Amino acid sequence: MAAQTGSPPAPSKLRHTLRVVRVLVRAGVLAPGRPDRVVRQLRALRTWGATIAGGYAAAGERVPRQVSVIDDAGSTTFGQMNLLGRALARELHGMGAGQGTRVGILCRNHAGMVQTMVACGRLGADAVLLNTGLAAGPLVDVVEQNEISLLVADAEFEELCGGLPPELPRVTAWGESGAPGPRFPEGERGSDAVDPEPPERPGRLIVLTSGTTGTPKGARRPTPKGPQDAASVLSRIPLNSRDRILVSAPVFHTWGLAGVQLGMSMRASLVMRRLFEPEDVLRTIQEHRCTALFAVPVMLRRIMDLPRSTRDRYDTSSLRIVACSGSAMSPQLISDFMDVFGDVVYNLYGSTEVSWATIATPEDLRSAPTTAGRPPLGTRIAVLDEQGREVPQGSRGAIHVGNEMLFDGYTSGRSKRMADGLMETGDRGYVDVHGLLHVSGRDDDMIVSGGENVFPRPVEEAIVTMPAVREVVVTGVPDEEFGQRFAAYVVPYEGSSVDPNELRMHVREVLGRFSVPRDVVVLADLPRNATGKVVKRRLPSSVRARE
Repeated sequence: MAAQTGSPPAPSKLRHTLRVVRVLVRAGVLAPGRPDRVVRQLRALRTWGATIAGGYAAAGERVPRQVSVIDDAGSTTFGQMNLLGRALARELHGMGAGQGTRVGILCRNHAGMVQTMVACGRLGADAVLLNTGLAAGPLVDVVEQNEISLLVADAEFEELCGGLPPELPRVTAWGESGAPGPRFPEGERGSDAVDPEPPERPGRLIVLTSGTTGTPKGARRPTPKGPQDAASVLSRIPLNSRDRILVSAPVFHTWGLAGVQLGMSMRASLVMRRLFEPEDVLRTIQEHRCTALFAVPVMLRRIMDLPRSTRDRYDTSSLRIVACSGSAMSPQLISDFMDVFGDVVYNLYGSTEVSWATIATPEDLRSAPTTAGRPPLGTRIAVLDEQGREVPQGSRGAIHVGNEMLFDGYTSGRSKRMADGLMETGDRGYVDVHGLLHVSGRDDDMIVSGGENVFPRPVEEAIVTMPAVREVVVTGVPDEEFGQRFAAYVVPYEGSSVDPNELRMHVREVLGRFSVPRDVVVLADLPRNATGKVVKRRLPSSVRARE
């Protein structure tokens, strides 16, 4: 394979380095400072590496009094965060955590969660970020499969943890009374009075896959090699060190974690709220003059569902970036949101396994609302056929990605297939004449209906433009005559109704008869997991709508 579809030719090493430096200077990552503090900053990075522990240790030396996190309990400076993480590392070490062990973190978004990741980084322990939406049974499975030997959890999850082994040591990160932690049960507090030695190798961050089709898998995130990895995202999303970033996406999710890591790299202030409430997001933006928001698409849907009078009550003029990732976003939602809040939406397409693949800017989304954008700095994409050959421009194939942050495999030992140094995403799509990537859907979402290969995403994009439709998900179901057919699960706007015949006629006019869903099921809401992804296995059995 001589070239990668949708990617520019690889620049020379010198040219790439210069581009990285320009991005980091623009973002304020590389900036002049007091020489003594810069020396201590570099020493911290050399000691702890480009981990969360190293990032907060370095920022604690460089800008100790600058606010790092604002949560429901108040604010924490970079200097305080580094000291709190250091103290917690001593406690966890006394409870058995260290290099070669895994610490489970079951927390909402708050400073205590960041503090725990800092502590794990100092110990060389792997931090397993647990999904707060897990049920009790799957939680037991995940703890066992990932060999978690210590758990840090918010008090609200005490009942959820009831099925875990009683001998598993636990630390409370956020108490029922709203008091931030961590707090240690009687008799379980560590006794180390001195700092453990820096680990020989950094601990990993392990993020669970979404689990929309089965038990979530643990994916080992790579340790960044330095600020150049942040430069990739920053080359397409113009964040900078002066930003105040509201991280609404859950931090246990790859995108919420990315918000923490980028904010740390830039020494920007993060704002966190334990629970997502759409009006509270607007209130928080106004109160703290947030300039950026990290969210998953369903959060934008919930904000747009607020009455216009409620949205107009808050001054969100400080907001210049709304960075979204995690699931497909309908073109209608993108247009509606930017019509209200301005051209601020940046949509990142990626996954837990490949990190990022492409990023769509507001300009991209205005010109082609269905696009996933272009590869950022240092990233290559390819659209390949079943033999691993590059397909012609405009033709569909399997999307593959290459960058410095491909995951290191699942904790089970399995990994993703590779082709010429690029990792498969499990999605299919194409690159248009303008070099923009378009994602058609998952490999396993494609159905063959009457001999035609069709994907559900274009059908969803067509249906959601209908005035009565608020949300929709389309999936394949068995069919005796055609082999498979589409079923559409539709959520109408309050006070509206959906006519199944009108919906079918609309899809036929836009996409043709093989894309028409024969089943139309009206729901009050779509079943979603904690990150906002639709869990298709929890959709009700398809029943063809009667005329």
